[in-house]
Amino acid sequence: MIKNSRGINLIFILLLGALLVMVWTSSLNQVQDNYTVGALQQDLEEGLVTGAVIGQNAETPTGSVTVSLSDGRNRTAYVTNVEDAIDLLEQYDIDPLVRDVPQESWFMNYMLPVLVMAAVIMIFFVMMMNAQNAGAGASGNKMMNFGKSRARMSTGKDNKITLKDGAGLKEEKEDLEEIIDFLREPSKYTKVGARIPKGVLREGPPGTGKPLLAKAMAGEANVPFFSLSGSDFVEMFVGVGASRVRDLFEDAKKNSPCIVFIDEIDAVARRRGTGRGGGHDEREQTLNQLLVEMDGFGVNEGIIVLAATNRVDILDPAILRPGRFDRKIAVGAPDVGGREDILKLHARNKPLAEDVDLKQVAQTTAGFTGADLENLLNEAAILAAGANRAYISQEDIKKAFVKVGIGTEKKSRVISDKEKKITAFHEAGHAILFHVLPDVGPVYTVSIIPTGNGAAGYTMPLPERDEMFMTRGRMEQEIMVSLGGRIAEQLIFDDITTGASSDIKKATKMARMMVTRFGMSENIGVVCYDDDDDEVFIGRDLAHAKAHSEMISGEIDKEVKQIIDSCYARATELIRENMEVLHACANLLLKKEKISRTEFEALFEEEKPFFENI
Repeated sequence: MIKNSRGINLIFILLLGALLVMVWTSSLNQVQDNYTVGALQQDLEEGLVTGAVIGQNAETPTGSVTVSLSDGRNRTAYVTNVEDAIDLLEQYDIDPLVRDVPQESWFMNYMLPVLVMAAVIMIFFVMMMNAQNAGAGASGNKMMNFGKSRARMSTGKDNKITLKDGAGLKEEKEDLEEIIDFLREPSKYTKVGARIPKGVLREGPPGTGKPLLAKAMAGEANVPFFSLSGSDFVEMFVGVGASRVRDLFEDAKKNSPCIVFIDEIDAVARRRGTGRGGGHDEREQTLNQLLVEMDGFGVNEGIIVLAATNRVDILDPAILRPGRFDRKIAVGAPDVGGREDILKLHARNKPLAEDVDLKQVAQTTAGFTGADLENLLNEAAILAAGANRAYISQEDIKKAFVKVGIGTEKKSRVISDKEKKITAFHEAGHAILFHVLPDVGPVYTVSIIPTGNGAAGYTMPLPERDEMFMTRGRMEQEIMVSLGGRIAEQLIFDDITTGASSDIKKATKMARMMVTRFGMSENIGVVCYDDDDDEVFIGRDLAHAKAHSEMISGEIDKEVKQIIDSCYARATELIRENMEVLHACANLLLKKEKISRTEFEALFEEEKPFFENI
């Protein structure tokens, strides 16, 4: 591409030089000699003229007389009448040479300038297209190459990632070791008639390391790795997606054994149907071609398709059947041991202070994914650098934890004393319930400093254990904690504010899930009335029937309200019993704006038997 560009530039310079020479020559021809007819007649009289040539113009009878003088010079005089000039020369015995009228050159006068300008415009256009293609990246995409695959191929030398880099994914890595072993020694499996899976689908929430496992597989097996996103198949031109799928698998077959990784496959493999795009839209054509290609390459050809998604529920059933994606690996959030391993992995290149306890950080970050933990340590490193320290302290991690979990604190925001007081009692209400209820605490931080997400304050709990499921009692306690802020406002001020809107929304959502999804209502029964499969997506039917009647909808609303009212009454009783702590906590918040777990728990002088009333 660079050599072609240089050649075109050279041609452009040569043509431009030729055009300039033509213009310069034309200008020279237009320069007139200051030799007049009177001077010519004087030279004739003195006998200095030895010869003459008469040229005729196309505009007759004008022309020019070029004479040769005795001193060797040639002078040209322009005359208005060629016949008079001939008569003048004959008077002095000079027989002039008369040239014919010059014929116009159609090519030189008309065609050549047009060709030169057309060539200049064409070369300029080609140079602009080359510059555009060069700026598109190292892929070297050319104009009109819409149907080419956008997959980025890396070889074993380029891919330095191995399974050791996938911390906290022990079971997931064990499921992939068989495929890695096949790529290394395929004959070991083919001898016993084994069929290696054509495709492996990894599902899980964002940030759990799904693309990392794919790269680690390629790095361990030392095979070519094709990576692209599901959106790379999507284009505004019809048929482009299907063409890119064909080109992708053609390249994969040329480089087998290899791994093809498609991230966010739900962008192209959603369930087919009568969605808004109709039954024959571009996305479905791309999906159909993908299905055909995965059936097209034979068993044990050495091409393994890896895909990742966090919405496996909306994928088309045809792509999930055995023979296409034979294995489905769930990649969930890591447990406490996995979080500790991830923290150690990301802390390798970060200087930590002696007071940093990664095990404690892992215990306090329940629900965090690998990406969340990496971001936590990165934010802590930024805070340490901002404080001009060369190491990360435990306090930096605590501040980063609040920043990541709640948002950046807006300490400069001006708030009235009345609003501060309301916020203090509101957050104190949440904190007391976190403390006295056995399944939701303890409290990590209580603050009345506004945050970036619009909250006037926050109460951050400290989940100390990982739980696979929620009990009915735990969910009711979560609802009670959400309502604690509104209850405190009503008890202290005999009035309510809009600050509890998000809390009410959270409590209502959880109560509805208890009734409609988890069968925790005695009146409704163990029946699911909230199926995720009924959600509308592009490519799914828009007209789907309602799962229950209007009478059941009314009963559901009654049960949701009954759960909320019951939790509200029990939470009100607990806060009334701890009214002294409520006032003490609010006063401490108004004084310090933020209190820690130790400071908050110190407000409880002795343990009280609150659990018996739950």
